[in-house]
Amino acid sequence: MQTKMRKLGRGVALVGAGMSKFGAFQDKDSRDLFVEAFQEMLHSVDKGVDPNDIEAIYVGNFSSDLFEGQGHIGPIMSDWVGLIPRPVTRTEGACASGGLALRGAVIAVASGLYDIVLASGVEKMTNLPTAEVTDTLAAASDILYEASAGFTFPGLYAAIATAHMAKYGTTIEHFQRVSIKNHENGALNPKGQFNSSIRQIMDSRMARAKERGLPLPTWQDEFDFLNDEAVNPTVAWPVKLFDCSPITDGAACVLVVAQEIARDFTDTPIYIIGTGQAADYALHQRQDLTSIGAARAAAQEAYAMAGVKAEDIHIAEVHDCFTIAEIVATEDLGFFEPGEGARAAAEGITARDGAKPINTSGGLKSKGHPVGASGIGQAVEIWQQLRGQAGPRQVPNRNLALGLSHNVGATGGTCAIHIYERR
Repeated sequence: MQTKMRKLGRGVALVGAGMSKFGAFQDKDSRDLFVEAFQEMLHSVDKGVDPNDIEAIYVGNFSSDLFEGQGHIGPIMSDWVGLIPRPVTRTEGACASGGLALRGAVIAVASGLYDIVLASGVEKMTNLPTAEVTDTLAAASDILYEASAGFTFPGLYAAIATAHMAKYGTTIEHFQRVSIKNHENGALNPKGQFNSSIRQIMDSRMARAKERGLPLPTWQDEFDFLNDEAVNPTVAWPVKLFDCSPITDGAACVLVVAQEIARDFTDTPIYIIGTGQAADYALHQRQDLTSIGAARAAAQEAYAMAGVKAEDIHIAEVHDCFTIAEIVATEDLGFFEPGEGARAAAEGITARDGAKPINTSGGLKSKGHPVGASGIGQAVEIWQQLRGQAGPRQVPNRNLALGLSHNVGATGGTCAIHIYERR
């Protein structure tokens, strides 16, 4: 299919962004997390906003039905932040549910139907034991041909990883470097689920062993630690525990407004100048497991709409549900040639102070992955980075102007991409 040149009907901007703490919260449900994110978003609007001016709401959510036994979650979230009777739409695209909510809000404003729209995402995953969470997530794969054959998501991404290893010579150490980088970034993110680097986790375990009078581990560095099967067991070879994003509760919100009124809310709006969405076959049908066709197609649409190229992007949040997913994403987005994403990570190019910073938030790997909220959480990070408000994880010595978020559902059956600009 030939890609049609698409443009937004009018300019769109983000003027507020907020998120709850990501983590595991026995004493909270989706409503609590959503209110937390919504309140932070309101407080982030520099010149203030009256919540009553919000005209519509999009809520990304994968499966509150199974995770919490609560369907029809959209109006419940709207009720808890006082926005009844505004129209509210729940978007579901597996792990890309949040990205679809943002895209829905962007299109709604760009069309002229609304001027002020809330884009949000929420997921409360930890009510279920791990085995049931695994089964719930597996519902996003092809139940007939993948889940029924015993594939879980670690297994599906292990197939992607082994294909990448076979085709390009990618190694387990490359995956480890992505994990180490993202944990270093996540250690600087107060909203993240894991606020420790791999080195800090390693040192903590050594200190604990010493306190208990146990034999001290012989780890010399992070790679020794990650190669120790006792602390980093194989989940589905070559995917190990520290290659996997965690089970997470969390919510995030952004306020999307028409460009012509953006400066009524802030002197530093962040404009969304490109959006793309595409679909792909289930993993078992693809001829090449080392690339996600939906990501490539969505990126082409977003780049064309924004009038930019991959090399123009200064910073990106990409969907690293597993470490191999970040590597594949950086190639699909055109940041690196096929097979070069792993080496780019190993050489520090994707580090926070590298030439192409990737997942400065810690990514899904360290920040956490509440699947319905992850795509909005990515937008929050780009909004903060482009405004110079990311605190200790702020990309250093850089005049950031263009950012990108890449949100994938399941093994890439859905992909939503957005491009952001600071002017």
